[in-house]
Amino acid sequence: MPNLTVAVIGPEGYAGHLGKKGTVSDITFYNQKRDDVTVTYIEPSRYPEKLSSLFFSLSMAGMALLIVDEINAVFGECVLMLDMAGIKKGVLVLRNYLSEEQVAPLVKGTVVEHYSLHADDHGHLRELFLEEAGKVQPLSEGSTGGSVPVDHHFPVKGVGIVVLGGVAEGTIRAHDQLKVLPTGKVAHLRSIQKHDDDVTEASAGDRVGLALKGVEADDLDRGYVLSTNPALVSSHILNGRAELVRYWPAPLKEQMVVYLGHWMQFVPARIAFVNNAGDWRRPEITLRSEKEIVYPPGASILIHSLEGGRLRVVGRIVPA
Repeated sequence: MPNLTVAVIGPEGYAGHLGKKGTVSDITFYNQKRDDVTVTYIEPSRYPEKLSSLFFSLSMAGMALLIVDEINAVFGECVLMLDMAGIKKGVLVLRNYLSEEQVAPLVKGTVVEHYSLHADDHGHLRELFLEEAGKVQPLSEGSTGGSVPVDHHFPVKGVGIVVLGGVAEGTIRAHDQLKVLPTGKVAHLRSIQKHDDDVTEASAGDRVGLALKGVEADDLDRGYVLSTNPALVSSHILNGRAELVRYWPAPLKEQMVVYLGHWMQFVPARIAFVNNAGDWRRPEITLRSEKEIVYPPGASILIHSLEGGRLRVVGRIVPA
């Protein structure tokens, strides 16, 4: 059952024209299904008020739909976030008589520059994303090291704790023993559902509901990661070379408070060390986060600033 997850960035409720509404919080899910092909649409329900709402939507997406009604600061922030998040495949819909010529200079040099331009036609978009979902190739049966970041969880009478999330890497299988990071607790995976169908395994890109035993609701939180991947890193300290967005106005400074985003984590951190020698847009930095950040080796972690100014997307870092 191939699945494609699409971040829908535009007017609130637009994805309601593409799929059936599901879970609602600061991110809203919509689902589309035809035969064994599924599409999960995610809208940032609390954006632009909450930048984390936009980040969470993009962190789960394999593709983006960007609907542009006007060229303003919100549009610019979305373009920068899409670029830093590395959402390379996407669809661009221009409305209110905006032209490709108006938008092209503003997205040049970003991933959005390569998005395909389509008309504001809901039926056409539904078919397009179903077709893209049908192209998704499942992982081989030998794939291991599955990880599922938690976005929602709740107790269900007679079932136990149910977790909703997307498989971020690898494959998980029913009856796996999943480590709960960063706590280190262990949960037994009783069963897996994909779009209300029971399955025995799920792979990267799948939207899943997991029934667990061995843990309680208080043992889980959004951003926690359920995983069989022993290589995952969980740490308060990140060292590496950062890459700042081209519009960031000044060098980073020690003691500056930022927010780190990876998978379903969006946590405050402080810059403990910075070396701006050479190109200050590519500084060496050390970050100390309030909560442990969980990530696989080689992961790109986004850096945000919520203090003052209009620009909230700072850049990204790949921890050494």
